[in-house]
Amino acid sequence: MRVPYSWLQEMVEVPSDPAELVAEFIRTGTEVESVDTVGESFDHVVTAQVVSKEPHPDSDHMWVTKVDVGGFNVGEDGEPEPLQIVCGAQNFNEGDHIVTAMIGAELPGGVKIKKSKLRGVVSCGMNCSARELGLGGDHSGIMILPPDAPVGVPFAQYQGTSETVLDCEITPNRPDCLSMVGMAREVGAIYDRDYHVDYPAIASETGRPTADELSVAIDGEGLCSRYVARIVRNVKVGPSPDWMFRRLTALGIRPHNNIVDITNYVMMLTGQPLHAFDLSTFAERDGHRSVVVRAAREGERFQTLDGVERTLAEGMGLITDGERPVALAGVMGGMDSEIEDDTVDVMVESACFDAGRTSHTSRDLSLISDASIRFERQVDETGCVDVANITCALIEQLAGGEVAPGYVDVYPAPAHIEAIALRMGRVHDICGAPIDEGFVERALTRLGCTVERGAEEGVLLVTPPSFRPDLPREIDLIEEVLRLWGMGRVEATIPAARNHIGGLTRDQRATREIGRIMRACGLNETTTYSFAAPGDLERVGMSTEGRGVPVVLMNPLVAEQTEMRRSLLPGLLQSVAYNEAHGTANVQLYEIGTLFHGRENASAPKERESLAGVLSGAMGDITWIQKYRPLRFFDGKGVVEELLSQLRVEKVRFRPAEGEGYAFLQPGRGAEVLSGGTVLGWVGEIHPDTREAFDIDLPVVAFELNLEALLRAARPHGAYRDFSSFPPVEHDMAIVVDESVTCEDLERRIRSAGGKLLAGVRLFDVYRDEERVGAGKKSMAFALTYRAVDHTLTSEEVEKAHSRLVAKVCKATGGEIRS
Repeated sequence: MRVPYSWLQEMVEVPSDPAELVAEFIRTGTEVESVDTVGESFDHVVTAQVVSKEPHPDSDHMWVTKVDVGGFNVGEDGEPEPLQIVCGAQNFNEGDHIVTAMIGAELPGGVKIKKSKLRGVVSCGMNCSARELGLGGDHSGIMILPPDAPVGVPFAQYQGTSETVLDCEITPNRPDCLSMVGMAREVGAIYDRDYHVDYPAIASETGRPTADELSVAIDGEGLCSRYVARIVRNVKVGPSPDWMFRRLTALGIRPHNNIVDITNYVMMLTGQPLHAFDLSTFAERDGHRSVVVRAAREGERFQTLDGVERTLAEGMGLITDGERPVALAGVMGGMDSEIEDDTVDVMVESACFDAGRTSHTSRDLSLISDASIRFERQVDETGCVDVANITCALIEQLAGGEVAPGYVDVYPAPAHIEAIALRMGRVHDICGAPIDEGFVERALTRLGCTVERGAEEGVLLVTPPSFRPDLPREIDLIEEVLRLWGMGRVEATIPAARNHIGGLTRDQRATREIGRIMRACGLNETTTYSFAAPGDLERVGMSTEGRGVPVVLMNPLVAEQTEMRRSLLPGLLQSVAYNEAHGTANVQLYEIGTLFHGRENASAPKERESLAGVLSGAMGDITWIQKYRPLRFFDGKGVVEELLSQLRVEKVRFRPAEGEGYAFLQPGRGAEVLSGGTVLGWVGEIHPDTREAFDIDLPVVAFELNLEALLRAARPHGAYRDFSSFPPVEHDMAIVVDESVTCEDLERRIRSAGGKLLAGVRLFDVYRDEERVGAGKKSMAFALTYRAVDHTLTSEEVEKAHSRLVAKVCKATGGEIRS
């Protein structure tokens, strides 16, 4: 919301220095993004005088002028020299004092003045109209200054006027502040001052009553809570007066014509969006016209004011003349009913459309307007009649309109607001400050509430105003009181507590430890969006089985991200792609985040925490002693193993990740991570097809673990085991097995068969040879370590234990000992 400071000054007393008000706005919860000055610089724009005016040799309506700009243009001899400017205006003569934009000037609207040729004649500037300078709506001719105006003076210095504008960021719960009246009320509450607004009034009503010519119907529930219509006849469409032009320009609104500008002006003044229709475009039946508010039909087409024909979805709100659509309810009007230069009769619409439906319509069509922004935050329906009257009064004053008697008002269910009991004791408890009851009463009254003394001592009966839908409870009123009183004035105290002290939970400590381990392994922490595109999992090649249904956002911040994420991997792969595209090849990232799994017929999705990481490129830069070694599967597996070891997770094993559920991993280079019978997650190299989908060239190793399962499996302390002082006995064993037998399976069976004496198992060789080992076979050699904790092993003990181990393993795997 842009707030012109001079306009605000007319409504309420404000500090002379805008910075003071900005500080108060920020203190009370209204962020100010910037303080702009409109019309301050006018750089390279000066006052000038027309020296000569000659017809253009190749045009019947353009002039070649010589313009004196004083010392701003100096010739080769060092003396002032007139500028040659080609001008199409017809309202000036030789000797007139004008305003000229020289080469290098940048005018409102981003117009940059350059040296150019117009039909073969060089032009070194522009003779400006008021509209081109952003000072008025008149563009029928250039701006003529008084005869005594100086020549060659910067226009900003001559004009002596500029407008300071506060660009305020209004939170969604404060629709009342999307208006000048609302901002004046807010300032009055902050400084405990009165504010006042001079609303124009209708001078007279003549002609046929509005109700005799127009009827309004709301066809369906949940479309429109109130619709008010008035008619103004015999209007004269033209440019707006300078004062309105300047105010709309300062507000960031492009002026159109006096009728449209009036509706925009009143919207910015009151916060109530309006629309003006050309009444003649409405179908007439027996001297009567109709307005019908209805829901759109699936596939219905409608051309909006921006000239785009849009396909509507079922349920979108429409304003019709009983036959055809004329406007998208609460969003934008239609091309066929807009105000034109030849418009004579105008219908003024002042309505309150459903907030949720308006939000869906504007976002589904990617059509956000000033009106939709206000309607989706909820507009005060009680003010529709007053706002319509203000609009008609301005049309009467500025466009010569004749206001028809009366209005049509369809208001099916008038709102009723109940009083809220505000307990002073509760105010003190929540705020932690001795706020005076008199201050509470004054502050709430300044905000528009009705405050009465309750029957009980220390209780106020507060009725919130209709324009504050965000104050339905006692706690909301307390928040408003504290906001104005000042949270900075609340004395800091230690929270009262008995029999406990603060601290982190076990899971919180473990989660922080996981982050430390990841960073120690060389990974950097990152945070990606919790939102996802609908096809993210399909793009990765990841199965949706076990991930629930998508959680679709009602109001997505980004059009492409309409769901909540069900895996951390897509976001991390996008980070890898972004870094690679910007020249960073070595990327090692991890993230701890929430996943959202929707459930059928459930009010809320299931949320679970996940840990994921990606490793791409190499772990370090290439040096004279360190060659480039791309990260592969075992690097990712090593990170996971280190993590599980540090967390003291027991019975860890890895098994091949196979099947459609792991189609995003390279075959033979992916593994499931288990603790006993619990699957913790997976680790593996990303499939080339998945990398191609994300435009990633280098290999990527990734892992994703269920954080909750990981925390359950983690042990805060490892079991103490004394070191044996007795020597070990080493044995090597080479066993020939089928190619389908994995190392993980074989090692697990060796450990199971070894009993208490087997202290270590290590694979040190894999050998394949069709002649010596056999087709479809492989030889796997293990180094086995035997040791007892209480005595030195004898050769008989070791041979007995080893023979038993060999027999069990061979029987279980179908293998043979290779001699």
